[in-house]
Amino acid sequence: MKDFGPTVLRIFVGVIFVMHSYLALFVFTPAGYAGFIEKVARLPIPAVIAWFNIAAHGLGGIMMIVGLWTRAAAAVNAFIMIGALLTVKLAQGFFLKGVIVDAAAGRATFVGYEFELILFGALVALVLTGGGALAITRDQ
Repeated sequence: MKDFGPTVLRIFVGVIFVMHSYLALFVFTPAGYAGFIEKVARLPIPAVIAWFNIAAHGLGGIMMIVGLWTRAAAAVNAFIMIGALLTVKLAQGFFLKGVIVDAAAGRATFVGYEFELILFGALVALVLTGGGALAITRDQ
């Protein structure tokens, strides 16, 4: 039964990342997401980073859901979470104070880093344990 802990974790975390990829791709749009990265995170090559994050969240999320190279997919997304924490979220404080989504304008305001921190912890757990039971690849 202990192999099913990572299974449940990877499926739920994978769904979250697929949905975030969908949000960035179809609601905020890649251009809007790149604009956010440029203005808020103040990172170079924002379009490249936006597309990388969208692909990593979408493909990595699917890979986690089915258990295909779970450790690699989790590691890449953990790296992205570190970037989000360091460039945007830490300055906002720990507690999630609210989420305001303006789909028409293609933007959202998230205040607090607790959500990114728990996702980072879940991703690190998957890097350490692998995909668990029912994974396509049993990455030991």
